[in-house]
Amino acid sequence: MAARIGIFFVFVAVLLSISAFSSAQDLQIVNAERRIDLSSHIVKAFLTLKVENIGKDPAAEMLLAFPPTQIKNLAMVQALAITGKKKKKIYLPLDVKPTEQPDAPNDTGYYRVKFISPLGPGETVSLEVLYILTHSLEPFPVEITQSESQLVYYHDSAVILSPYHIKQQTTFVKTPTTRVESFTSIEPANRAGKEIKYGPYENRASYSYTPVIIHFENNSPFAVVEELVREIEISHWGSLQITENYRLTHGGARHKGVFSRVDYQSKRSVSGASSFNALLAVLPPRVNSVYYRDNIGNISTSHLRTGFRKSELEFEPRYPLFGGWSATFVIGYRVPLEDYLFEASDGRRYLNFTFGCPLVETIVNKLTLKVVLPEGSKDPSAVLPFTVNQELEVKYSYLDIVGRTVVVLQKDNVVPTHNVPFQVYYTFKPIYMLAEPFMLR
Repeated sequence: MAARIGIFFVFVAVLLSISAFSSAQDLQIVNAERRIDLSSHIVKAFLTLKVENIGKDPAAEMLLAFPPTQIKNLAMVQALAITGKKKKKIYLPLDVKPTEQPDAPNDTGYYRVKFISPLGPGETVSLEVLYILTHSLEPFPVEITQSESQLVYYHDSAVILSPYHIKQQTTFVKTPTTRVESFTSIEPANRAGKEIKYGPYENRASYSYTPVIIHFENNSPFAVVEELVREIEISHWGSLQITENYRLTHGGARHKGVFSRVDYQSKRSVSGASSFNALLAVLPPRVNSVYYRDNIGNISTSHLRTGFRKSELEFEPRYPLFGGWSATFVIGYRVPLEDYLFEASDGRRYLNFTFGCPLVETIVNKLTLKVVLPEGSKDPSAVLPFTVNQELEVKYSYLDIVGRTVVVLQKDNVVPTHNVPFQVYYTFKPIYMLAEPFMLR
């Protein structure tokens, strides 16, 4: 812990030494408000920025800066431009991509935000930015007994790290409960209930950084899927078969001592407060043939609710999960083909399905999604709104001759915000559908 704090302050010293580096800026932030939500183990930060062009030339983009302690755990960054006023506000999505700066101070990471249209001299634009951090809450103590609550550290800065001068800014931090063991106070700062307020601070130079540490209670489920392999098999005979293999762990403070089932069942509010024994998976509507099993066999502690827009599977592992404990299991189901397979205007067929992890409020360290195309499919291509690793494999199943092409999509550090539609396009000649029936003659 002491070593980490030392590195933290070295980072601050280096930033202060180069703060004059970006003194000549074409942009400045007139006002900034940041709201950090620490309610779960997935940290969500919302930025509202008013950006002004104080240069002589139009500006087409701006930079968002993140310290190295955050850039490695950054799961997603999104930005919107705000136009209009009050009830007539319009939110326009902006192009956001990671970028590198050759003179980045002390491994600072950057994302480039491209404006809808170049910002002229003297003009302003209002932006809303969402960024999500994983594995950013550090359990302390690192080990707890069954009867103890979980306490965690969160490290950040009271002021926003930015390559631009910020005229005025305020940061609000929301904790899950009112139990806050300690927090760094940078005047003006105060705490009321579940909220800590830093600021307002005025006229902070570019790359200003003021470290703060918050030590607080967080007993939300630290559900981390170490690895998830989802396989979507397309059958032109009428359905999609989805199989999901999970390796789930509790990513919070490690459990120490013995486990008492009696205390857990009779005193749940005080015994095992940081554990979890119930999970919720959001599945597509019109699912059928749903199963949930582990290495031992089928597990009956599950309940399925189907609806017009979604289905929900509530289920329990065979035992509650405490810090450091793991469980492996499989969820499988079918959905009607006509809901997810379509024909494009150029004659290609395409699958339209949801990326990500069906489990609610879960971090996935490594997600592999495999789309198994019908035998005879050619020219596959995947379309996603973010970057993933892509490759092709071949899978053989019953009566296959040349095998089935498998589109493999792999992404690390996946959060619920990644649960968005994606498409896989391919060409297919219907004559191939007759191959297997002829072989059975």
